[in-house]
Amino acid sequence: MNGRRVATKTSYYGTASALAVLFCFPLAWSAWASVHGQPGSGLPPGFGLGNYRRLVHYGEGLDRYLLNSFLVAAMVVTGTLLVSALGGYAFARFTFPGRNALFLAALAILMVPYPTILIPLYVLLDHLHLANSLIGLGFVQIMFQLPFGLFMMRNSFEAVPRELEESALVDGCTTLSALLRVLLRAVRPGLLTVGLFAFLASWNDFIAPLILLSDGSKFTLPVAVVNMQQRTFGAVDYGALQAGVVTLAIPCVLLFLGLQRYYVRGFMTGALRG
Repeated sequence: MNGRRVATKTSYYGTASALAVLFCFPLAWSAWASVHGQPGSGLPPGFGLGNYRRLVHYGEGLDRYLLNSFLVAAMVVTGTLLVSALGGYAFARFTFPGRNALFLAALAILMVPYPTILIPLYVLLDHLHLANSLIGLGFVQIMFQLPFGLFMMRNSFEAVPRELEESALVDGCTTLSALLRVLLRAVRPGLLTVGLFAFLASWNDFIAPLILLSDGSKFTLPVAVVNMQQRTFGAVDYGALQAGVVTLAIPCVLLFLGLQRYYVRGFMTGALRG
């Protein structure tokens, strides 16, 4: 019996270690390639920070592209959390005509291929005078994050006992104050999960900024990295590309590691319900 238990644990940890190595290898390879001079790149052979220096001084400067990416990501996270929290609470707690149909219509956005409607959205943004702007890009990305956010927050609110909200109402809270003071604390793991997904999707998005932005000073970092990788005669500068990949990955890795326990708890209490 003990031998079987030891064999099971060994198999489990061996499989988990192999999967960890498999998933970490691409990032480790990108980090190695980003500090290694590539043939034909004009950098001396061996290790150095030449690729990162080229990234910092490319185009409008790395600080400009990082600022654009952070501004759009902050807007997307804030807008997604605000609408998802209010919408999820309404779908979970209130009964109104067409509630299920409206919720299914919101989820139906997931069935529409993302790139196919970017051109119509660009035309719409142009009529609203939001074309080629970070605000317009943020609105588009918020729209595509809402289905998951509404689904997640509706299930998170449904997992909270109604007695908790009723106790707050008996103590004199209004519906809004009960939501802000009590329920939002109870669904914090779901909120952090939605916010994390919104940040990762906005930070790494390439297609929407490529189509909706035409001013180089407004490019986000993924678009700038792709533009930077081209050398003479269309050859790919892999060293500069990997430097950009590592720069893009660092905030995502740090956020995921910092919010990992809330992320797992949010899925366990919210997304897997119903």
